[in-house]
Amino acid sequence: MTNRSVLVVEDEENLVEALRYNLEHEGYTVLTAPDGGSGLETARAALPDLVILDVMLPNLDGLEVCRILRRETDVPILMLTAKGEEIDRVVGLEIGADDYVTKPFSMRELMARVRAMLRRPRKTASARMAEPLRSGSLAVDVDAHQASLNGEELRLKPREFDLLALFMRNPGRAFTRDQILEQLWGHDYIGDVRTVDVHVRWLREKIEVDSSTPARIITIRGVGYRFEG
Repeated sequence: MTNRSVLVVEDEENLVEALRYNLEHEGYTVLTAPDGGSGLETARAALPDLVILDVMLPNLDGLEVCRILRRETDVPILMLTAKGEEIDRVVGLEIGADDYVTKPFSMRELMARVRAMLRRPRKTASARMAEPLRSGSLAVDVDAHQASLNGEELRLKPREFDLLALFMRNPGRAFTRDQILEQLWGHDYIGDVRTVDVHVRWLREKIEVDSSTPARIITIRGVGYRFEG
């Protein structure tokens, strides 16, 4: 028997119960969440040993949950994807999922994947130290919480630092304001979405040659922002 815990983030009740039955039969403690937002909260609070994460979820999709979790922890993540959705599998693995199974799947196969993933050693704290993020003369050391431009330290407020790190981890990716709010302020934030615009403006004033014609953080009309480096 084992005292390890598994978090199942899945909105199909029948599948949740089937997973719960089989996981508990193997001796695992099972936690469940019906949507991405509550799944993220549960993962942060309970620190499970493994997360089984569906891609298609209400509130916050599984790919975003995976991206956020991988930024915060090295917990093993097993993605559940729909048959034929190769793009979900590829993106999931690229953003940090450890493995995936395609629906409909054999419960025996899934349990074998779970056992194999839990046998893998977790990274040590020293191995998790992130490499500094670099884009030309701009550098961010997430572990040291330091940023510099042309070798000079940037004095950034905490949210500005987090925003810059988010952009530099995802060069070329378009973010909506809601996605930025979700990742930096949390899904339960109830303030004005324009707070993102304010922080982007402040950040531009510190990293752009001319903040009125930005070359690093680009506004995408009707969408949000993209970091060009």
